[in-house]
Amino acid sequence: MASKAPRENIDESKLTVTKPKTKAVGIPAVANALKISFEQMGPIRSAQTLMAVNQLDGFDCMGCAWPEHEKRNAAEFCENGAKAVAEEATRRRVTPEFFAKYSVAELQTRDDYWLGQQGRLTHPMVLEEGATHYKPISWDDAYDLMAEELRGMENPDQAVFYTSGRTSNEAAFVYQLLVRGIGTNNLPDCSNMCHESSGSALVETIGIGKGSVSLTDLETASLIFVAGQNPGTNHPRMLSALEKAKKNGAVIVSVNPLPEAGLLHFENPQHVQGVVSGTKLTDDFLQIRAGGDQALFQGLGKYLLEAEAAGRVTPGLDTVLDHAFINNHTVGVDEYLRHLEKVEWDDIVEATGLTLEQIHATGERLLASSATIVCWAMGLTQHKHSVPTLRDVVNVLLLQGNIGKPGAGVCPVRGHSNVQGDRTMGIFEKMPEKFHDRLDHEFEFLSPRAHGYDTVAAIRAMRDGKVRFFMGMGGNFVRAAPDSQVTEDALANTALTVQISTKLNHSHLSTGRRALILPTLGRTEKDTQASGDQRVTVEDSMSAVHASRGRLKPASEHLHSEVAIVCNLAHRLFTDGQGHPAPGAPRAAWLSMRDDYSLIRKHIEAVFDGFENFEDRIQHPGGFVLPHPPRDARKFDTASGKAHFTGNELEYIKIPAGRLVLQTLRSHDQYNTTIYGKDDRYRGIHGGRRVVLINEADIKELGFADGDMVNLISEFEGVDRLAEKFRIVAYSTPKGCAAAYYPETNVLVPLDSVADTSGTPTSKSVIIRLERA
Repeated sequence: MASKAPRENIDESKLTVTKPKTKAVGIPAVANALKISFEQMGPIRSAQTLMAVNQLDGFDCMGCAWPEHEKRNAAEFCENGAKAVAEEATRRRVTPEFFAKYSVAELQTRDDYWLGQQGRLTHPMVLEEGATHYKPISWDDAYDLMAEELRGMENPDQAVFYTSGRTSNEAAFVYQLLVRGIGTNNLPDCSNMCHESSGSALVETIGIGKGSVSLTDLETASLIFVAGQNPGTNHPRMLSALEKAKKNGAVIVSVNPLPEAGLLHFENPQHVQGVVSGTKLTDDFLQIRAGGDQALFQGLGKYLLEAEAAGRVTPGLDTVLDHAFINNHTVGVDEYLRHLEKVEWDDIVEATGLTLEQIHATGERLLASSATIVCWAMGLTQHKHSVPTLRDVVNVLLLQGNIGKPGAGVCPVRGHSNVQGDRTMGIFEKMPEKFHDRLDHEFEFLSPRAHGYDTVAAIRAMRDGKVRFFMGMGGNFVRAAPDSQVTEDALANTALTVQISTKLNHSHLSTGRRALILPTLGRTEKDTQASGDQRVTVEDSMSAVHASRGRLKPASEHLHSEVAIVCNLAHRLFTDGQGHPAPGAPRAAWLSMRDDYSLIRKHIEAVFDGFENFEDRIQHPGGFVLPHPPRDARKFDTASGKAHFTGNELEYIKIPAGRLVLQTLRSHDQYNTTIYGKDDRYRGIHGGRRVVLINEADIKELGFADGDMVNLISEFEGVDRLAEKFRIVAYSTPKGCAAAYYPETNVLVPLDSVADTSGTPTSKSVIIRLERA
């Protein structure tokens, strides 16, 4: 039997600190995965569910978006994937009786761990204006309440529709159609807060905002950079691919402010040798200062240029630079090279915190490589200068022709299942005209062209009283967003907030004047509609689209699928009493699509390139891969028709005296805003989360000691933000740099501190000072 949920918040007074680990996964990961699975699901349900994760006839893990080969292991999941599955397939329930027992005010005092551990939501609930408790509401009344509020708006832009990455392609497609039928492009999503910088840089430079590599490329690369990324916690199945790459002779260079156990040594539990001896993954660890990655890649480009001038050669070429590729497939190289000539090595060394010898040695790795891949995640995307940083990553790859050849390319590692698919489906506030034209043709209406709000703009609009209606499709908006207090106050400024959710979280407690909680099916659960059992599709980090079908009995008979929720609401909004489309509304058979998801896939096929014969192709085990012109044919959908080199001014974080630059990050017992447990065992943190990791020399210079309790205060444009009671932990991090877990530290991230071009909050470069608690 599953164990009961905890009764109290995490007791931070019981926090202990041990030496960080130097290896990851192995038997401890298997044991912890099984422990949590048994606690949440019980042994029989655990076996039934875990054996279906990421299987060809099973369901896609709701955790990360790492891809699979067509041939799968019997246990095709990682520790954190098992935790995600266990949290969704849990036997614990949050019923109307729970909400009768706990007021909203009391629930607001509970931490994220406690809320998430209570279990699955079972009934639609409403919080009326002025009420202290949520109470049950019928689905019909909930749909009527939403429709009434949306019809009462003065203009469509008074509504905001947020999306989490876990939403399926089918749900995302009908969701964006609903929103554009209402007349707005206010479609902020979790991409705005993570890989928006990647998309901005890649669309500009290679014409498509997605990674260009496959699993086979990664496993056969000559050189792999893993920059600003912690695979051992955030996407552990990537470690298996890196292990294969190492066995095939690849060199791996890790670039990160913190040494991460998963990149140092990997013990693969899938085979005996992996557990007994494991694999050393990282050849070179570059412990870079936070925000110094642009300087590193400018330095590597400069090194290649100097090596070219010295008459050096690289494998397969009689020069360093791939001149044939540059001449035939790129523009702008002269401007880029002129810029590199002006960059000073002293500035590069200062910005990175590395030695000149380390950078030159990494340049030698590039010179020796026949095929190079750069992988990255939030460590590169959440700075003010993130887009220029990623342009410079592309520049280095273009110099040696490392786009569109086997074993080479760009690899932005998406952190949430189907976050990439949602964007493909049109969850974006500024989709291109081609998309709108095809959507309009398919549904015989005129979709709005004016760009909508991204996440930060949506918070500002709510703050300023411009938004009456907020809907969140999955996720935990209030905990994922920056500037926590501002975000909470902004949501309180709306008339109605609607959260479509599987589990209880703080977004249900930061509400408008009225609020709805709409419980939905999870990935693990059987989705049965009028036409029979349904399946959905997702797109992984490497553009592969495949089917997912849940197996478990739903947690409650009162759950509606995300597709059903959207289609039922759209039917109320866009049809008259006889089911005829309202004037100007999309001509869509909403109830038919609700009953048969294959009809949605027919519409997707008509609107998007690459989905031809959609229904037939997902019958194939593993699905199909979407087109990627740079990868497939070295074709680039840019204004010039070629890849673009760019000259970017060198930027890095200048840390004022007596201050530190803070990066927010996940613990190992965490996935995005969901807290699975109290530990971060790889970093040696046990039983608590309110810690700040600081270089030992900085601790001493600032007048503190390891173990002291401090308040963290961020400084931005004359405004201070406070996060209270954090324990200092001396840790291996570059001087001037610190790290702490989110969402506890999201309160420190200023709403108006965002990346240029992409608008992503700068969660990896927050200037803070410490004060004694």
